[in-house]
Amino acid sequence: MSLLAVSSVVPLTPRMVRMTFTGDGLADVGTWPDQQLKLLFPKPGGSALVSSSADVSVWYQAYLAIPESERPWMRSFTVRSLVDGVLTVDFVLHGTDGPASAWAASARVGDVIGRFGPSPDYARPLGTADLLVLAGDETALPAIASLLELLPASQRRLAFVEVADPLEEQAIPGVRWVHRSAGEDLVSVVTSAEVAGSVWVWLGGEASAVRALRRHFVSLGVSKKDIEFAGYWRRSLTQDDAPTADDLAEAQERIAALSE
Repeated sequence: MSLLAVSSVVPLTPRMVRMTFTGDGLADVGTWPDQQLKLLFPKPGGSALVSSSADVSVWYQAYLAIPESERPWMRSFTVRSLVDGVLTVDFVLHGTDGPASAWAASARVGDVIGRFGPSPDYARPLGTADLLVLAGDETALPAIASLLELLPASQRRLAFVEVADPLEEQAIPGVRWVHRSAGEDLVSVVTSAEVAGSVWVWLGGEASAVRALRRHFVSLGVSKKDIEFAGYWRRSLTQDDAPTADDLAEAQERIAALSE
């Protein structure tokens, strides 16, 4: 675990801001598809530093040992890019209800947060198939954009991203934007798309939408091992809340898919 210092802040859309960070150890981290990491945001008067251990069990026990009033808020993010020791992360701004969004809305160059990861222990290769389908909401957009950049021009792909309205679109070729302002939703649009041949699927975003889409592709005959999925957030719940029965079932499905 180490600290990150903000080196730039650039608004991308009305609801998304891009930040770059520098920090010890970043130059030694490799790159792979869909890199995940934990960011830690200090509470007022507290610190973002937890432990220097790279062992996840040791680090997490040290995190839990911090009194709750001082324990930094921890949230999961996807790396937008990591080049020459500079980490880029895109933040969705959704008001001041969440600690990450509240921090990002007022972050300035020089501000410091903590990080744990990304770890190569969780690296998964990009799938191979006739058709790659990527789908998610704005929280999954950084991952989808980075995955699209890895694909050769000859690779058939379908990419769907649900956002609030057209102002939230970014200059990412090949994306089918799904606008909530127009009454669209990700599940309806994706399940209406025609897919054929061998298919590999990547899904991210709100947990119930991810589960619905995964069931859809399984029903089409896509093997569970060819579906990467992650519920990034839960409606009316935060990462601090206890897992629901659906969350636990999703975790079991992910474990089962990895063992197939």
